Amino acid sequence: MKQILMIGTGGTIASTQTEQGLRPGLGTEDILRYIPAVQDVCEVDAIQVCSLDSTNVTPEHWKLLARTVEENYETYDGFVICHGTDTLAYTAAALSYMIRNSEKPIVITGAQKPICMDVTDAKTNLLDSFIYAADDGSRNVSIVFDGKVIAGTRAKKERAKSYDAFSSINFPYLAVIQDGLLVRYIREEPCAGVPEFFYDMKDSVCVLKLIPGMRGDILPWVFEHYDCIVIESFGVGGIPQTLLPAFYEEMEKWKDKGKYVVMATQVAKEGSNMTVYEVGKQVKQDFQLLEAYDMTLEAVITKMMWLMGRGVPGYARVKREFYTEINHDVLFTKRK
Repeated sequence: MKQILMIGTGGTIASTQTEQGLRPGLGTEDILRYIPAVQDVCEVDAIQVCSLDSTNVTPEHWKLLARTVEENYETYDGFVICHGTDTLAYTAAALSYMIRNSEKPIVITGAQKPICMDVTDAKTNLLDSFIYAADDGSRNVSIVFDGKVIAGTRAKKERAKSYDAFSSINFPYLAVIQDGLLVRYIREEPCAGVPEFFYDMKDSVCVLKLIPGMRGDILPWVFEHYDCIVIESFGVGGIPQTLLPAFYEEMEKWKDKGKYVVMATQVAKEGSNMTVYEVGKQVKQDFQLLEAYDMTLEAVITKMMWLMGRGVPGYARVKREFYTEINHDVLFTKRK
């Protein structure tokens, strides 16, 4: 049987009720007792690396998870990480960049209700995760949730309470798991190189969500204090007239000084295309901008943290690597 390491981080799946509300309180061994059927799937060891509400997860915790996987990589055939749902998509995307070329599956799961409750999705999600992690065709970072397998860079939490909390954005589900049966839609190709682990993530990233009538006086502060500004624009992407003077001034001021701007969209599905409308096309012609296209916001943010953390030099190199596909993160790579 496959040897799988379960890594506990807290989250709703491990929570118990307190006077102040739900709080992580169960350890990995406690959680495993709720799914005795796992003994028919694989052999499991468990380790607890932290016990957090995932609202409190930071890049330092991603480093901790990557290091835990690396330290145990030769000993186990796969890994299952129990994680809170609120930032689970960020962690999955971050680990997709921090752990490269992994022939062994790194599965992230969680639950909308604690595993100790009588009615919960936790038991199914966790057992499904072990089923996927123990399969010979599984590799790289993925999310298993509500019977669906999602590439680590393609998930977004779209529902706050329902069991089908996560969707795969602009990319098909890799597989589904129904009644313990794994059905693959997309075969994961063998990794081309040896496993690589990265730990330097530069968190100097700001997401600026545009609203109608936003004033331009916010831009000088954002450009001064952050090295990467991800602009969540409207529709397929553009800069509104109210922001244009300040935006052009800041782009000229910080040109060639190691600042990066990524244009994304507030619309979850179908992505950006700044060449469609004048409000986007002119800006893209005038400046060196990156564009998210079909990428999720979570993937954009963590990929830029990873690229800047590695010290990738210059806009041209960053652009080339930003549009290099990793774990299915980007399909549309037009760079003009």
